[in-house]
Amino acid sequence: MSDRRADIVAPGGTIGILGGGQLGRMTALAAAALGYRCHIFCPEADCPAMQVAAAATVAAYDDGAALDAFAAAIDVATYEFENIPAAGVERLAAKVPVRPGVEPLYLAQNRVREKDFLNRAGAPTAPYMAVGDAVELAAALDEIGRPAVLKSAAFGYDGKGQVMIDAASDAGEAWAEMGGGAGILEGFVDFAMEISVVLARGLDGAVAAYVPVENRHRNHILDVTVAPARIAPELAAEATAMASRIAAALDFVGLLAVEMFVTRDGALLVNEIAPRPHNSGHWTIDACATSQFEQFVRAVCGLPLGDPERHADAEMTNLLGDDIAAWPAILAEPGAKLHLYGKRAARPGRKMGHVTRLMPRRGD
Repeated sequence: MSDRRADIVAPGGTIGILGGGQLGRMTALAAAALGYRCHIFCPEADCPAMQVAAAATVAAYDDGAALDAFAAAIDVATYEFENIPAAGVERLAAKVPVRPGVEPLYLAQNRVREKDFLNRAGAPTAPYMAVGDAVELAAALDEIGRPAVLKSAAFGYDGKGQVMIDAASDAGEAWAEMGGGAGILEGFVDFAMEISVVLARGLDGAVAAYVPVENRHRNHILDVTVAPARIAPELAAEATAMASRIAAALDFVGLLAVEMFVTRDGALLVNEIAPRPHNSGHWTIDACATSQFEQFVRAVCGLPLGDPERHADAEMTNLLGDDIAAWPAILAEPGAKLHLYGKRAARPGRKMGHVTRLMPRRGD
């Protein structure tokens, strides 16, 4: 690999972040601790990240003039969520380093492309087929079988655009419920546990991975993350190695989350990837020597990666919608670490904050 020392952004530089949500907010806070400024680019004013950043641009993600001015004001760019037009990121990449680059974004924006890539990289997935209408869905159901899950191929998250199909389901009704457009049918996985691995990969190819964690969902939205996942050490090592192979296949620079199913017979199937900080990594803020957000900043700026080792086990709980009303009790709870995202309105399922509770490391 070529010498990339010239690509290092030293403390004092400015990191441009596309997206203004809580992931950008926590990234900006971590960046400030290392002496960086962050410039947020987001269509909405007073978004969570803008509240803690040095500068902000309020513009559409496809506003060419705004993107050009943004590029001129920063030293390196990144993104904090996937629903950003790839063309705008490509425009930025012609003027300033973007880490991770366009390809991980392009793959993560479409489940079919993502699954095709994962299989090419040697990462097993559930069986799947691309479907374009109800007729193709019916044919895919004959091939894959039932139960199965129909998902919108593009821009799906937190369970949006997903339909469970069982023996009694009608293909046409399922297609209409998904909302039309391009879709993907995936074989249903009766998994024992969902886990994720969050890792950073630097400019030099160095990898620092956090321990695999267990994720529990409520209404398709992450509810609780338990660190570490209660799996055998051999399976944890296999999951970490698989996530590292995926990052290497992308020549990835930045922070990558890989979600996996642990099947009933102890096998691993990759569900999806996220090329940015991840909800299941929030526990690292309070339980690790280096949080996922500091690690993200280090990787994007070309710095040496930090120590991902945990000093405690942890349980992270999302505060969704009206859960946020419990903040006084959480603040009064000994040992609870409350993180609020500065969002004005609580809506059902909206991530308003999280709370992390630490406990001694098992076996220590």
